[in-house]
Amino acid sequence: MPAAPKPPLLEADLRWLAQVIEARVEHHYARTADPLVWRPPSALPRRPEGGYANTLVSLAATAEQRLLLLLALAPHLAPELLDPFLINNPTIGRRPTAFGGRVIPGNGGFLPTVDTGLFLLAGCQTPRRLAARRLLHPSQPLLARGLLQLASDSPADPPGAARLTIPPDQLELLLDGDPDSLPASEGFPAERLSTPLSWDDLILDPATAEALALVDLWLQHAPTLLNDWGLARRLKPGFRCLFHGPPGTGKTLSACLLGQRHQRPVYRVDLSRVVSKWVGETEKNLAALFDRAQYHHWILFFDEAEALFSRRSEGHTANDRHANQQIAYLLQRLEDYPGLVILATNQLHGLDTAFARRFQVCIHYPQPDAAVRLRLWQALFGHEALPLAADIELAAFAERYDLAGGAILNVLRHAALLAVARSPALLTAADLHNAARSELRKQGRFIAA
Repeated sequence: MPAAPKPPLLEADLRWLAQVIEARVEHHYARTADPLVWRPPSALPRRPEGGYANTLVSLAATAEQRLLLLLALAPHLAPELLDPFLINNPTIGRRPTAFGGRVIPGNGGFLPTVDTGLFLLAGCQTPRRLAARRLLHPSQPLLARGLLQLASDSPADPPGAARLTIPPDQLELLLDGDPDSLPASEGFPAERLSTPLSWDDLILDPATAEALALVDLWLQHAPTLLNDWGLARRLKPGFRCLFHGPPGTGKTLSACLLGQRHQRPVYRVDLSRVVSKWVGETEKNLAALFDRAQYHHWILFFDEAEALFSRRSEGHTANDRHANQQIAYLLQRLEDYPGLVILATNQLHGLDTAFARRFQVCIHYPQPDAAVRLRLWQALFGHEALPLAADIELAAFAERYDLAGGAILNVLRHAALLAVARSPALLTAADLHNAARSELRKQGRFIAA
């Protein structure tokens, strides 16, 4: 399958990168006057043109930022452009150290480093290199927005040896791919949540639905409240809410549907990839996540939040002080995040009480009562294509089995698997009873046959 053509601006900018590299290397060897032309070949477009162009526009990118981003993109799109950095200096019999970079052992390709970027921007002129270094400070847009990352292969390496890399999600965005299906990884501790369901499929008790409507209203009307009504002086732009209740009661689905309605990506934070035993690493991981989420207007969903947002201890040991420091940092980042953050927990008592005043809403997702359970059974088993036996009375199942929506869905799966292998393929009352009792046993509860 042929490769997709590169967008016009990206194609032109890659040619510009090649010219800059060639001129910079020639200048290094010939010691001629600095030939670098900083003016990019094309101005930033006024209309959307693709991921790369849109990123430059949102960044209001300078020529220097544009070159650094292109340099990091080159190994993925046009690795041959970096070949001039592989040429040996005939005098010393090896590549000049000024070029920086790492050679890929397998194919001999070139991976640019911080030193490569500084050489491209400033050659070997120390004052200009010092000025260029500021572009790669964590507070600057390229790193703060997560467009670039600095990857060190060894703690002993000098800062200039860190590789210039582009995180997988950003690479997909820049190349007009789909960044939403990426799994959580070491460099990306969150994964996109989505659902094929709609608001009609979310069955909640009235009090929970009313509380959830407040979050929906904030997402819809926050700009009016903050800007038109002048409340930005008193209210921070972010919104924080806590979903608490037993498993399977609709907490995750609620988060997905809020994102779906307001066209905002919902990312579930993988706490196992955020929390570190090393001092300062958890804070570093969370800072990178919050910084990236801020620029992409994500809804952040912390499931099983009690694992990270637990009660603080007295701080008698180094481990206690470390944990308390993490929680204090989390509280501050939650306060400062301008988007929606949702914490979900099955164990409300396990959360630090200091979080309570920081939530705009705390929404209880209770175990559904018989009336809500009946609506759940009807929604899941009322599909016309589902072959139900005539003796099935859903009201009786809703009354007898104290199950949440997620567990009732498991009943449907279990019973359907039993039925589909029979002839005729028909779900019977016995199938549903067996599946429902199996769900209760999984929860450590039992009911007479």
